[in-house]
Amino acid sequence: MSHKQESRERCARPLIRLAKAVGVSTSYVGMSNDYHEIADDVLVSVLAALGIDAHDEAAVETSLKTVLDGEHRRLVAPTVLHVEGADSKVLVNAGVLDIPSATITLEDGTDYGRTLAPAAGDGSAAYWLDGGFVTTSAVTIPADLPIGYHTLHVTVGDRTEDATLISAPRRIELVDAMKDGRLWGWMAQIYSIRSRDSWGVGDFADLRTMLTDARRHTGADFMLVNPLHAGEPVTPLTPSPYLPISRRFLNFTYIRPEAIEEYGLLGAESLERVRQLHDSVRALNANADHIDRDAMWAAKMQALWIIFKVGRTPERQARFDDYKRRAGEGLEAYATWCLAYDKWGAPTGDPQSWIATESKDSPRVNDLRNRYPDTLDFYRWLEWIADEQLDAAQRAARDEGMHLGIMADMAVGVHPLGSDVWWNPERYAKGATVGAPPDMFNQQGQDWSQPPLNPISLKNTGYETYREMVRGMFAHAGAVRIDHILGLFRLWWIPSGKGAKNGTYVMYDSAVMLGILAIEATRAGAVLVGEDLGVVPDYVAKSLADHGVLGCAVEWFEQFDGVFRDPRHWREMALASVDVHDMPPCAGYLQYEHVKVRAELGLLEGPVEQFREGAEREQKSMLRMLVNGGWLPSEWAADVPGHLDDIVRAMYRAMTASPCKLLAAAIVDGVGETRTQNQPGTNNEYPNWRVPLADAAGDAVPVEGLFERPGMQALADILNA
Repeated sequence: MSHKQESRERCARPLIRLAKAVGVSTSYVGMSNDYHEIADDVLVSVLAALGIDAHDEAAVETSLKTVLDGEHRRLVAPTVLHVEGADSKVLVNAGVLDIPSATITLEDGTDYGRTLAPAAGDGSAAYWLDGGFVTTSAVTIPADLPIGYHTLHVTVGDRTEDATLISAPRRIELVDAMKDGRLWGWMAQIYSIRSRDSWGVGDFADLRTMLTDARRHTGADFMLVNPLHAGEPVTPLTPSPYLPISRRFLNFTYIRPEAIEEYGLLGAESLERVRQLHDSVRALNANADHIDRDAMWAAKMQALWIIFKVGRTPERQARFDDYKRRAGEGLEAYATWCLAYDKWGAPTGDPQSWIATESKDSPRVNDLRNRYPDTLDFYRWLEWIADEQLDAAQRAARDEGMHLGIMADMAVGVHPLGSDVWWNPERYAKGATVGAPPDMFNQQGQDWSQPPLNPISLKNTGYETYREMVRGMFAHAGAVRIDHILGLFRLWWIPSGKGAKNGTYVMYDSAVMLGILAIEATRAGAVLVGEDLGVVPDYVAKSLADHGVLGCAVEWFEQFDGVFRDPRHWREMALASVDVHDMPPCAGYLQYEHVKVRAELGLLEGPVEQFREGAEREQKSMLRMLVNGGWLPSEWAADVPGHLDDIVRAMYRAMTASPCKLLAAAIVDGVGETRTQNQPGTNNEYPNWRVPLADAAGDAVPVEGLFERPGMQALADILNA
């Protein structure tokens, strides 16, 4: 179609009005500026996933009236946002002659101490409801309201309603070291980097060592790590860190048993058994071909049970009890899910699976908890220990002098059969998953299999789920990277059975979600980075910049029409890197590893020769940019195989010429690794998230001495220059 907006006739249709009223997009413009109108059956299915009936014209009319009546029947929206530093208005639905009043209970339970002044409404037309007209007035939230999650009490006549009042900073301030300068750090897939004392998979103790060694030997200020969200309790373990069971809790398979305080209480027999278990998987640390999580966990879990059963001192038990109290119902959700998985087996999509037949309140679930109290407490304990060990790693990093320490990575969603969805299914859409529409790279679109958070539930519950998750992310990190940050604005919902290209965007209240991020980042004194690669609408880019959220700049992606941009022209508010985990490291990319892998796996839509030619043009364009910028001699550019390391370092010199406030070096580039960690479009066809760190010769690279290796030192010298 030539026009890029819907017709007046289409917008007047009840189905379209209903969809728009609840934030469901009825059209969109794609990556190639192509305009699409969403088919009726897709809209009906997406509305159903939101719990709204639109199966026929009568249902649409009824649902539209229900939605509009509901919005006007409430005195005040269930969640309202205030931005610190300026007065703001909260709209109130009331009769024409009614004057609202309001008070605030602060987050700590104390009274704000004053009644809010009434104000004029937004001038919207009166709405007929229950035999009378409803119009809008307002109350004023003062500029000096402190940041936090407060309760607003609104009264009109003899009615009083409460709302969650989120008072957020205007923006996230940069840490002091970034205001007049910038920081740099390393990117690490921690499971892939093992030490002599690992159990075959990198763990929290290895992370602690890497953080302190990185600071001591290279001067780095942070380490961006893969998502550390919670996973399954027993094997087989899901390799992908981006498909977690819960984003609220940690993956306890990263625990180092010997670093637990109670390890010192073991008797001789128990100590010997733990050592035997460790010895059974120690050889995995030198395996350069694949990461064997299942073998690791089969041994480590037995060792952890032995340590758990030895008991705790009264002081340690008190700390464990305090953790359980603070973690609250969320911990019960995850621990109970783990127990059910342990005793009843892995949940499946079968209607007879326990995940479908049982809920948190089921008699069978309560009976299970009562029959296995020790096992239930074991899963609580594992989370506590994981929390302690990650905290110890972050504290060690800061004590060593890192300005940020850990940069945590937040996945975009959770597993559809995980604990978050099972315990609180009302918080998620039913019958839809998240993905991406078709584009030039994925002509059928993408389905990430994750159920989206229900935006209506978020608003009605004061964004409690999101607040808890974000708070947990900042608990042990000096920075957080949010995967697919565009999801705070809109997500591509795919109705079950319709395929990724037959979906639509559902809108979220980005102002509220960014406000929550600003509160938690400010309280933690931390930095926020949003993964905003690809096509970003102008309004999204402006909103992120206004909130002090850094974006991402990847050197291999900073190109337009086949011409690479000089890094000196990149934006300042960004985390810059040369590559990412979804592509081969620099050495591999320069040797066309991506061409080889995609051809072998049958991922190419055209001839391999055609793809190879495109890759060669891209490489020549990159080399041209490096030569023109003065970072690479032209004779080296003419001999890539003979100057592979030199070219990699030239790319890093170019990146450091950018004005970006954060720079990230990939450990894989410092050791000469060529293999990618994740090949998009595959599952088990490629060993995604199971590739150990190895050097150019194919030998496993251990944690010990990692940051003293010549290649790592060479990159550090460039970034410290």
